Amino acid sequence: MIGYVTLGTDDLDSARAYYDALLGTIGAKRLMQLEGEENGGFTLYGRSMDSPAIVLIRTFDKQPAAAGNGNMIALVMNSRDRVDAFYAKALELGGTDEGPPGYRGDPAMGQYFAYFRDPDGHKLAVFNIAPQC
Repeated sequence: MIGYVTLGTDDLDSARAYYDALLGTIGAKRLMQLEGEENGGFTLYGRSMDSPAIVLIRTFDKQPAAAGNGNMIALVMNSRDRVDAFYAKALELGGTDEGPPGYRGDPAMGQYFAYFRDPDGHKLAVFNIAPQC
């Protein structure tokens, strides 16, 4: 259902470096990149053009970019180990902790999450859900 989400940044080069390294760990890459006065510059990240993506962009109105209060992107991982590794990489690259990896609620429900903010302040979650039936 979701095609892509957009994250504003005032420093597109730094944001690209962060997401190149971070999203590369899960097989995502730059699928499209445009520069220029008209569009301000943006980069589309994903695994393919027909899967959900993340777009980094300079703001259209030329005002400073700001992280949304209450907005969050959640990325599904195929294991708890991938949640741990992705979270660690996010912090290593300059992200900040918003909740370390661990079960949320009853561990039997298998809801394993970690939360962080990118260098621009955008909140992301990585998660794996594997109920212990």
